[in-house]
Amino acid sequence: MMNRRETLAMLAALAASPAMGLPMFREGTAHPFDRAWLEAEAARLAQAPYEPLPEVPQGWQDLTYDEYRWMWFNPQRGLWMDEDRPFKVDFFHPGLYFPRPVEVNVVQGGEAQTLAFDLSLFDRTDQFPDLPITEEMGYSGLRLRAALERPDIFTEFAVFQGASYFRAIGTGMNYGLSARGLAIGTASEAGEEFPEFTRFWLEAPMPGDTTQILHALLDGDSCTGAYTFRITPGPVTHMEVEATLYPRVDLPNVGLAPLTSMFLYDQTNRAGHDDFRPAVHDSDGLMVHNGNGELLLRPLKNPDTLQVSSFVDTDPQGFGLVQRARDLADFEDFEAHYERRPALWITPGEGWGDGSVQLVEIPSELEIYDNIVAYWRPRGGLTAGEPYHFTYNMDWCSEPERPRDVARVMNTAIGGNWNRTQTLVAIDFADHESIDGAPEDFTKVVQSNRGTVTEGVLERNPGTGGLRLTFAVDPGEETYMELRAQLLKEGEPVTEVWLYRFSA
Repeated sequence: MMNRRETLAMLAALAASPAMGLPMFREGTAHPFDRAWLEAEAARLAQAPYEPLPEVPQGWQDLTYDEYRWMWFNPQRGLWMDEDRPFKVDFFHPGLYFPRPVEVNVVQGGEAQTLAFDLSLFDRTDQFPDLPITEEMGYSGLRLRAALERPDIFTEFAVFQGASYFRAIGTGMNYGLSARGLAIGTASEAGEEFPEFTRFWLEAPMPGDTTQILHALLDGDSCTGAYTFRITPGPVTHMEVEATLYPRVDLPNVGLAPLTSMFLYDQTNRAGHDDFRPAVHDSDGLMVHNGNGELLLRPLKNPDTLQVSSFVDTDPQGFGLVQRARDLADFEDFEAHYERRPALWITPGEGWGDGSVQLVEIPSELEIYDNIVAYWRPRGGLTAGEPYHFTYNMDWCSEPERPRDVARVMNTAIGGNWNRTQTLVAIDFADHESIDGAPEDFTKVVQSNRGTVTEGVLERNPGTGGLRLTFAVDPGEETYMELRAQLLKEGEPVTEVWLYRFSA
């Protein structure tokens, strides 16, 4: 697992300087470039064994966490800072967690040129060690900026750094969950493989453009891939993703559009966490709009043992990780501001066929570790030697646009009743026109695949204006039970479908 808090601290390290500088190109690197060229390059590489890029000198790899932070990119020296272009680009230096640099190219007029590593683009303290600069040096990733709130200030909205990880935010948000290009072998006994974005191509934007186009080459032991990201920042940062994959070997356990987040605790598992804060998480639910049109919400959990849940489907209409807790009082954390973390919604661009949305929940004791993974797993996986083309959209937002006009699940609380004779589940549905009326006007649907559940009590919540459904669960001799709840009116759904895996 990646150490999130340290990574976010490194990405946030900025210092302004009046000096100006321009990234320089490597000599002899000019080459024609378009999407067809990128696909041909990925297909070519897939015909041979994976060869990782060279690592930077050992001294850079041996940097401590503090030493790594003693050098940072000067945003006044970013790419296109002296040009009338709507986007600017910063770069990250290698070392520590990033031993292999990536190749960064700039595309203009159908021709690409590779940027050379330029130490003068970085500021550093006098404590930063004197390290060698060799031809293996390069940048470990890049950051995109645009004038989102003021025309004279370019603020960041996306970062690509580390394996195939990237993250983005809408205007005014804080970084939280991440995405990846591809997941291979997640939660498998053989262990997970992390293919890398080894090369990037930035298309030079023109004045007035609202979208930054970024291409990436994925490479790893088992697969190569050609990726194109069309990124439009704003209150919702929208990405259109086009990916063509070329497996070197059969991939039975592969994940498309994988998302990675952190969930430590909330009102479902507050016991055992000696912490003054009511909750700690970047995301609190998996949302699925399945092929049958149902809107599912599965609250996340921090389990005692590794757990994998499969939501079998055909041609899903969308899925994502959401953050329903949006008030400072939900977390009481003046530093992390988890209430400002984005949700991320995936919308397939074409029918993805048979498969399942996979949710992987990993035990965790600290909030610095990502322990939640969600992705689409195509049935049958991918076959070696065959190209696979996928498209999908990503919306980094406060809340995904409602695909169905029903009341959403606001919150879930689980715990003992007043005399500890029962375990109660309380689900709060948000105030919505679909649940206007008296509680007795609605049909309560509470189901379990094992153990027993009560019919439940439905009440109006005076604090939210919505409805609260409370029921008791008893797993008996079972170790876990799959729960499902929903409200109907005249036989029609008026709320999201609430799902949960309750562990005894």
